[in-house]
Amino acid sequence: MAVRRGAVEQDYIIERVRDIFQCRVLWSEGRPCLEYRSIEELDQISEYIRVNFEVELLDVFFTAVESLPTE
Repeated sequence: MAVRRGAVEQDYIIERVRDIFQCRVLWSEGRPCLEYRSIEELDQISEYIRVNFEVELLDVFFTAVESLPTE
């Protein structure tokens, strides 16, 4: 369901992304940074944000970084 009734709060978009995808949101100097597991997941998150909120990923997150593999 797309939200098309004006601006949507950044915090709401971040909450929705965290509920749907298994990603993490890190905070750097008060700005949200997306930590994703794979390029495919990043593409899915970007598409979800674009389709449902009509904004780009980097309009919501300051940056996006790939998770480091656990050893």
